Amino acid sequence: MGPFITDISPERSNAEVPQAGFSAQPNQVLSADLHALVAHAGRFVRHLTPWLLPWLVPIILLVTWQLAAQFGYLSSRILPEPLAVLKAFWSLTISGEIFIHVKTSLWRAISGFLVGGGLGLLLGLFTGTFKFAETLLDSSLQMIRNIPALALMPLVILWFGIDETAKLFLVSVGVFFPVYLNTFHGIRSVDKGLIEMARSYGLSGWALYRDVILPGALPSILVGVRFALGLVWVLLIVAETISSQSGIGYMTMNAREFLQTDVVLVGILLYALLGKLADSLSRAVEHYTLRWHPGYQRKNQHG
Repeated sequence: MGPFITDISPERSNAEVPQAGFSAQPNQVLSADLHALVAHAGRFVRHLTPWLLPWLVPIILLVTWQLAAQFGYLSSRILPEPLAVLKAFWSLTISGEIFIHVKTSLWRAISGFLVGGGLGLLLGLFTGTFKFAETLLDSSLQMIRNIPALALMPLVILWFGIDETAKLFLVSVGVFFPVYLNTFHGIRSVDKGLIEMARSYGLSGWALYRDVILPGALPSILVGVRFALGLVWVLLIVAETISSQSGIGYMTMNAREFLQTDVVLVGILLYALLGKLADSLSRAVEHYTLRWHPGYQRKNQHG
């Protein structure tokens, strides 16, 4: 019994107490660091979720597409696998051919949008502001709006030939009407009570138009701009079939003639990517110019 009693002597117990306390302190620090790391990771994921979530469906589609092609459910003649499309894209990039086509298509899209969208904005403001202008012009514009772009191609070739003017005309006519209609609707939809209240505060003429009517119509105008930016790429495919020597549409049609399905898909994906970039740009402009709007403020807070 004696030796066992000496093993648990007070001196030994007192010596071990600091060691036990010293060994528990790193565990507490480690636990606190782990909790802080988890909290930081959670905030990081919540911050990235609004950016990553829109790409979730495209990523799932790409993975499904790749697996279906690898296991033989999709023929390469019908739909090449994503890796084959990526190789075709890389080959076109290395040769520099893709930059020539993208540059040409971008120039056509931007020029057509500026011409058609600018005229649509001006005429929409004119007919929306003045009743006599609506009576004089709107019926004629609505009849032209219902003419398909493809139906205009023979006349366009007769009028402008097969050079860049014909392509610019087709794109401009197509993007004109979304901007025109939404601008007209936006001007006519401004709250009449708001206009009367502004007049009671002494606003009239250009000041009333600038500070009340235009801001009230701006959400509708920007919807038209966003729709036109998406439509411009659809119209560009049609326009670039008119005796083109460059452009994404030309590259796609030329690849179709040689049964280069991977290059055709590269062209389609380029249109999709450029359309997405244009839409993101229009949304950024929308959020910046409408940051005073209560609806957009609530949207930003919830996001």
